[in-house]
Amino acid sequence: MLHVRDPLWGSIAVDDTAARLLDTPAVQRLRQVRQLGLAHLVYPGATHSRFEHALGAYHLARRALAKLREAGALAAVPPDEPAVIAAAALLHDVGHYPFSHALEEIGAPLHETLAEQIVTSGAVADILQADIGADAPRRISDLIQGRSASPLQGLISGSFDLDKIDYLQRDARMCGVPYGEIDEDRLLQSMLVLRDPATGTSSIGILEKGLSAVETLLFAKYQMYRNVYWHHACRSATAMYKRIVERAVARGAVSMASLGSFTDEGLLNALEFGGGDPMLARLRTRRLFKRAFEAPAAALPDADLEWIADDRTRTAAAERRIAARLGLPADEVLLDYPAKTQMLGLDVLVARKDRTVRRLTQAGLAGAIDLPRLAGELYASARCLRVFTGTRTTLDRDALLSSLEP
Repeated sequence: MLHVRDPLWGSIAVDDTAARLLDTPAVQRLRQVRQLGLAHLVYPGATHSRFEHALGAYHLARRALAKLREAGALAAVPPDEPAVIAAAALLHDVGHYPFSHALEEIGAPLHETLAEQIVTSGAVADILQADIGADAPRRISDLIQGRSASPLQGLISGSFDLDKIDYLQRDARMCGVPYGEIDEDRLLQSMLVLRDPATGTSSIGILEKGLSAVETLLFAKYQMYRNVYWHHACRSATAMYKRIVERAVARGAVSMASLGSFTDEGLLNALEFGGGDPMLARLRTRRLFKRAFEAPAAALPDADLEWIADDRTRTAAAERRIAARLGLPADEVLLDYPAKTQMLGLDVLVARKDRTVRRLTQAGLAGAIDLPRLAGELYASARCLRVFTGTRTTLDRDALLSSLEP
C-alpha cells in the first residue's frame, strides 16, 4: 500500500490498482492541469492541480465506502462495486481540458465525454480489466457520466458527491479564503443507501440529522462561486482565454478535437506557435481586460440574457455592437454572463426520524431550508453580467441592454 502526503487530507493510502492508474500518462497529465484554471492570477496559491484533486476524491471514496460497509449498506451491491467506485473517483476528471471548464463554454464536448474514451481504451482500460473485471471500464465510464444504475452513483455524481466535498475545501485552502468549510465527517457518517418509496430503486441518501452538513456544502459552494470562481478578474482572464482559443481554432492553429490532450502550458505554447495572438501576450503578463459594466443578476430581473452563456454567434454580434457604441475595435469587448443553473441543486433521499424515506429536491422538505427561494436568491447574487474591455471605459446599463438587442 502506497501512502501519499496531501495538504488537505494528510496521508492518503493508495492501493495497488490506484497506484498503477496514477502512473498512466492520462492521469499524469493532470499534474499539469490546474484545478482552478486562471484563478492563480488572482489568488497566487491557486496552482494546485487536477491530479491532487483526483487523489482527494479517491481518498474520500475509500472513507465513504468504509462507512457504508460498516453500516451494512454494501450487502446488496456486487462484490467488486467498491473497487469500481474508488477507481471512478480517481478517474472522474481524467478528460479535463486545460484551465478547468472554460473550453466547455465555447462548445467543446464535456470533459466527462472525453473521459469515456480514456477509461474504456488503452492503458487505463487494461489496468481496470486486469485488476477489477472485464466490464469495469464501461461501468466506471457510466459512473463518471452520471448514467449508472448503481445505487452508489451518488458518490461520484450527485448533490453531495465526493468531488464537491474535496474541491470546495481544497480550493478554499489553496486560495487562502475561509469560504469552503464543510462538515465532511458528519456528511460521510450520515450517508447510507436508501430505497426510493416512489420508484423502488436504491441510491445514496442521508440521515435527516445529516442535513445540516449538506447545508454547509451548499453555502460553501455559493461562497466559492461568489468570491473565487466568479471573481471579476478570474472571469476576465477566462473570457480572454476563451477568445484566444476560439480564434486559434478558427484559423486552424489547433483543433477542437485536440484540446483535451494538452496540459495548461502545452496549450499556451501551441497557441503561440500557431501564429500568436496579442491577447495571449496580455494574458501571460496579467494585463487583463477591465470592467466597463457589472451588475448582479438580481439587478436584471426582467432581462432575458440566458443566451449569452450558450449562443456564441448571438453573443459575438452583441459584442460588436457594444464595441461600436464605445468606439473600440471589435476584438476589445468581451461579454460575460456565467451560468451554473444547478449551483445549489439538491436531489437526495432522506431517512426521517420516523423511519420514513422522503426525497429532498428543489421543491423543499418540511423542516429543512427553503431551498427554492434561497437557491434562486443566492444564484442571482453570485452571478454577474459583465462587459470587459481592453481599454478602460464605462458603459451604462441602458446603453448595454439596448446594445444586446439586434
